[in-house]
Amino acid sequence: MIETGRFAPSPSGRMHLGNLMCSLLAWLSAKQADGRVVLRIEDLDKARCPRMYADQLEADLSWLGLVWDEGGSGGGPDGPYYQSQRDEIYHAYYQKLEEQGLVYPCFCSRAQLHAASAPHREDGTPVYPGTCRRLTAEQRREKAAQRKPAMRLIVPEETVEFTDGHLGPYRENLKTDCGDFVLRRSDGVYAYQLAVVVDDALMGVTQVVRGADLLESTPRQLYLYRLLGLPAPRFYHLPLLLAEDGRRLSKRDGDVSLEQLQSRYTAPEIIGRLAFLAGLLDKPEPARPEELLAVFDWDKVPRTDVRLPRNLF
Repeated sequence: MIETGRFAPSPSGRMHLGNLMCSLLAWLSAKQADGRVVLRIEDLDKARCPRMYADQLEADLSWLGLVWDEGGSGGGPDGPYYQSQRDEIYHAYYQKLEEQGLVYPCFCSRAQLHAASAPHREDGTPVYPGTCRRLTAEQRREKAAQRKPAMRLIVPEETVEFTDGHLGPYRENLKTDCGDFVLRRSDGVYAYQLAVVVDDALMGVTQVVRGADLLESTPRQLYLYRLLGLPAPRFYHLPLLLAEDGRRLSKRDGDVSLEQLQSRYTAPEIIGRLAFLAGLLDKPEPARPEELLAVFDWDKVPRTDVRLPRNLF
């Protein structure tokens, strides 16, 4: 079987160094196995992800030498490759879950969830206590007259375990660590958890390289793969790239965006510095992606978050 990796960026602005690091390692991981790379544009939130950003993202990846084999505006056999154009596909798989009796409407607002006395994860995200799962048909009708519901998936009291290709064993109890999770938002947009599972399976993705902030999403996604009868990929989660002061890099804050970097560095200089941060090079010297294939090894990549050294960029 041919290995297939993917870039799956959300085009809500110019890429920052964390996005670039993930793209580089995803490309190296797939290409070192003589595999292919798919570019999927994760623009589920159309208002935040205008097409101009997606087009700019393609230009940026090409400039860096991180060339993909299918997807994006170039298309391919498993398109469309823009999530905003895949609603009918998501709906078909959503219906399969409905037919299993696993979906119910939830009328809780975000403010209500955060204010609830239910458990919260370490990052402050509330663990959904199943409030609306227990509503009667009459109560659901009354609430539906006041606001549109999100649709949640019922999860069992079950621990899902897997071995991450980079960070090792991970486990999570679906009910106590996560709770019933959203499949479709109240505005009708299908949620990331469902969309990414369907897309990776239908696009033949066999390895997913992404940030460690998405590690906790993996048990939910593995559960969905199983319910939908879809093949699951292998997962490789990267440590996060942090600013010098320990903050997470953010497009919103403009932290070391590619727009800023391009005015100061060539593409090989940026790639070489990223490879240095990833543990692939002993010093931050210029390099092209294909030159790094000979030195790429997951064992060299740090397993804890990496702070940007002063004056590296």
